[in-house]
Amino acid sequence: MWVLTHYSEAGIKMYEFDNKEEAKEKYKNTSGNKILSEVIYFTDFPVPAFV
Repeated sequence: MWVLTHYSEAGIKMYEFDNKEEAKEKYKNTSGNKILSEVIYFTDFPVPAFV
């Protein structure tokens, strides 16, 4: 998941995206202060078996 955080005088807006291309396109078309982040959940990966 990708999150775009946009900071402006009107406030803070956050947008969520499922793919990188969509997020980058919105990032390019948004002016002002912004941060693009990739969110990785621990549950997205298999848990190793400890012996």
